[in-house]
Amino acid sequence: MKNSRNILLVATVLIFTCSCKKFLEEKPTGFISPSSNLTSSQVARAYANAGYRQMQGLLSGQNSSYGGNTYNLLEFMTGKSNSDLGQTGFINFQNLSYNNTSFYVDTWWQHLYLGVGDCNNAIEQIPKVAGVSDADKTNMLAEVYTLRAMYYFYLVRMYGAVPKVTSVPKDLNLLASRTPAKNIYDSIIIPDLLTAEKSTLAWKNPAGNVTMGAIESLLADVYLTYAGLPINGGAQYYAESAKRSKAVIDNGGFTLFTNYTDMLNPGNKNNGEFIFQVQYSAAVNSNNPLTALTIPNYSGISQYSDEYGSVFPTKQFLASFPAGDKRVQERQFFYTKYAKKGSNTDTIVFPNTYIYKWFDSVAVRSTAKSDLNFTLYRLADVYLMYAEASNRAEGGPNAAAVGYVNAIRGRANLAPIGALSQDDFEHEVWLQRYFELCFENKMFFDMLRTQKVHNDVTGAWDNFVGHTTTWGATFAAKNLLFPVPKQETDVNPNLLPNNPGF
Repeated sequence: MKNSRNILLVATVLIFTCSCKKFLEEKPTGFISPSSNLTSSQVARAYANAGYRQMQGLLSGQNSSYGGNTYNLLEFMTGKSNSDLGQTGFINFQNLSYNNTSFYVDTWWQHLYLGVGDCNNAIEQIPKVAGVSDADKTNMLAEVYTLRAMYYFYLVRMYGAVPKVTSVPKDLNLLASRTPAKNIYDSIIIPDLLTAEKSTLAWKNPAGNVTMGAIESLLADVYLTYAGLPINGGAQYYAESAKRSKAVIDNGGFTLFTNYTDMLNPGNKNNGEFIFQVQYSAAVNSNNPLTALTIPNYSGISQYSDEYGSVFPTKQFLASFPAGDKRVQERQFFYTKYAKKGSNTDTIVFPNTYIYKWFDSVAVRSTAKSDLNFTLYRLADVYLMYAEASNRAEGGPNAAAVGYVNAIRGRANLAPIGALSQDDFEHEVWLQRYFELCFENKMFFDMLRTQKVHNDVTGAWDNFVGHTTTWGATFAAKNLLFPVPKQETDVNPNLLPNNPGF
């Protein structure tokens, strides 16, 4: 996968490598426009690569907010996160007083629709490019269809009914109305992924492009979500989810890392447990922002000019892990101390426990440029999706599902589970998703589709609506969706009425 700088570079190179006569006759634009009449596989590839640009938007900085990042939103909403910084807008999500002008709500919307637009353009333009085989076009289109489905998958889970945009606008009449979420699933998300599934894309790709493994993982997630709330698709879709996640497991190519710290090795990007990631490269200065974002505020342990401490776990969430769980041991998923910058002996002990999942030691100690990717899907996630989906589809856990849960537990140094009822097994799977995938932007989506929240104090599974967080804020029905941003409704009244409560 190329990042946005690579895309622009490719486009520029293509423009300037056309014939000298063409260059002299026409004013160069420096980009590929929809009307460009260029031919070659490089042009088609540039269109396909453009679909990836907004993936980094999932971790985009928030304007006018010190330590603000789109990533923060889905963690703040769980009620299981704290923050060192008032400037990140944390207080509005901590007490659930956010509204349609709050930080992050608009940034997510913007980047997701920019991604949709890039994909729509690629879907229209790639078939027109001459000199490219039909098979290659099909595979490039499969990548773009997958990315468009992913962008819309985020949109419907976050905002519910959203504008259905599947083509490049031909004029400035952009006042689209909202389309119900189920319709978006039925007409875009699922069809796009089923189309992509028919391609001959590789099962995995060391460069990080969309692969068949990524398509099947995303389909498993989509069907699992569609089966649950608010769509409530039911057993048929739990079975479809189980089918796709089992395919990812059975086809091989992905294996659980032996150690959690293997996920912090840049050499393991797009390999091992990782199925699909947002790509970053310190070499081209597109470094993952989460390292700096999660370093304790002004702790003085790193080469970063800013150490934000924007997101870290609540004490109650940490206490909810089982006794002996390796994931909460020092420098596994979390850490409580580190050497002072420039010292190997002077250790700084932090006032809180911080996230170690994004800790790039080379960036911290020397370069201030993280070379880690951000993971969208890894094998542990797929194991747990299969366990949950098959349990629902079959009326109870099968041996394979139990085995996958025990693989997750075993790596955490926890004893294996035995025979459990359907409900008890489901609760165990949900809990392992909380622990294993914490701070990977997964938990709040799990809360929404199950409409259950694990109470870290009582150990019960509370209904989402009515659950009171450890901050004393109580989820209401309005919190099942984010508001459509005010800056969008101001220019397009067809997006009104807003979601209930906003």
